[in-house]
Amino acid sequence: MQTGRIIGWAVLLLAGAATAQPRPGGGLMACRVDMETLCGSDKANKPKVRQCIIENRDKVSDECKRALDALRNGPGAGAMPTVTVSYGNDARQAIDFYRAKGAAPAPLIVFIHGGAWSLGDKRQASGRKPGHFTGEGYAFASINYRLVPQATVEQQVADVASAIDMLRFRAAEYGIDPNRIALMGHSAGAHLAALVASDPQYLKDADVPMKAVKAVVLLDGAGYDVAAQMKTGGPVVQKLYGPAFGDDPKRQALLSPMSHAAAPNAAAWLALYVDGRDASLGQSQALVKALGASGAKARAVAVPDSSHSELNQKLGTDGDMATAEVDAFLKAEL
Repeated sequence: MQTGRIIGWAVLLLAGAATAQPRPGGGLMACRVDMETLCGSDKANKPKVRQCIIENRDKVSDECKRALDALRNGPGAGAMPTVTVSYGNDARQAIDFYRAKGAAPAPLIVFIHGGAWSLGDKRQASGRKPGHFTGEGYAFASINYRLVPQATVEQQVADVASAIDMLRFRAAEYGIDPNRIALMGHSAGAHLAALVASDPQYLKDADVPMKAVKAVVLLDGAGYDVAAQMKTGGPVVQKLYGPAFGDDPKRQALLSPMSHAAAPNAAAWLALYVDGRDASLGQSQALVKALGASGAKARAVAVPDSSHSELNQKLGTDGDMATAEVDAFLKAEL
């Protein structure tokens, strides 16, 4: 169970949602009491409560911690990392690394979690992903990065590039081929993956050659043209994007992968989007078209019978259509 889902449980508990009522006396009831004590239960300001939960999750009672650990590490929670390594001085600048099951040096997948640039955790790459991809012969790394508002989006992209640099620096130790890297991001993480793989300045500043990033997998991103999304996305999008990108059109453009679609870019791109989700459909297809016009190999693929969260959660499971698409893409490009 991913940390993001744990936080979601806590938010539901605070809100008293009927669909997430814990059993009387259970560990999650202790969590509800702890979270209300630490963070209150202001239903009108859920983002504030959610941020408080993230900042105070180490202060809850032992009973609550055991309940959350059971959710996080229970059936389907996925493999444990081979090692967790820091790539900076901030606690958020950390990487969970999973060694490939096979001969070294192995190609590397770097996963970037979502969360509207202000939430989320590297444990969102748990579930089936690490076990599946390491079983296919890839090394797998899931990174944390600093979050808005404590950091800017520019700093988040720089964090992604720095994490890649750290992994390349430890390539011999971890059994990685430093020049066969795929970036994979979900939601806001898809935006960050696309930006670091299209705007060469970030990788250059981290001393990472663009040619080392052979492939990019984008999972239901909708922020490749930030200004367009903020203009047409409605009030919910404004609340999600506003704190991250502000109201300066020039900055929004600089932080849009669409603005950097001209070469140089990573060589190969796969943009998966939920069939019927107009925002990710339009943004994915537009980005792929622009990248293709600049010489990159790029394809957008609709994923039917899925949702924004399910596309990410089910990746790596047997019989999953999105997983089959990603496997074929990585096999061809890495």
